[in-house]
Amino acid sequence: MNVFDLAMEMEKNGEKYYRQLAEKTTNSGMKNILGMLAEDEVKHFQILQKLKDSSQVELLSTPILSGSKNVFQQLYDNKNWDDIPVNQVDLYKKAREIETNSFNFYMEKARAHTDPATQKMFFLIAEEEKRHEFLLDHIIQFVSRPQTWLENAEFNHLDQY
Repeated sequence: MNVFDLAMEMEKNGEKYYRQLAEKTTNSGMKNILGMLAEDEVKHFQILQKLKDSSQVELLSTPILSGSKNVFQQLYDNKNWDDIPVNQVDLYKKAREIETNSFNFYMEKARAHTDPATQKMFFLIAEEEKRHEFLLDHIIQFVSRPQTWLENAEFNHLDQY
């Protein structure tokens, strides 16, 4: 299996995992964030498909962190966190681990690739995977202690990245 096929399979699995997580939560805000993560994985898959076909492609950064910050703000404003089950923390930790592994994979492949355009694209995808990992860290903290996380943070968590 070549690097593109392997990467596309990873992205498809990531999308599937986020969609499954979204199905397991009843909280609309968390569903929204998980949907954004799934859509980013779809975008990565499409970019990789174009790269594999030797097409020119551009990766436009997604506003996932600012969009997530807005969702967290809405959750706080509406005190809407009671239906976020704490028992899902392990599922989010697994998602974070997947993102960490994806980041490492793309960094390794970017460093090893000789085509500058492909190398650049792998670095850009790696950056997005790092943002996903960062977001999942904050989801884990939020799910573990929503009221404290929101009140103490003053919503600066997602600005640090």
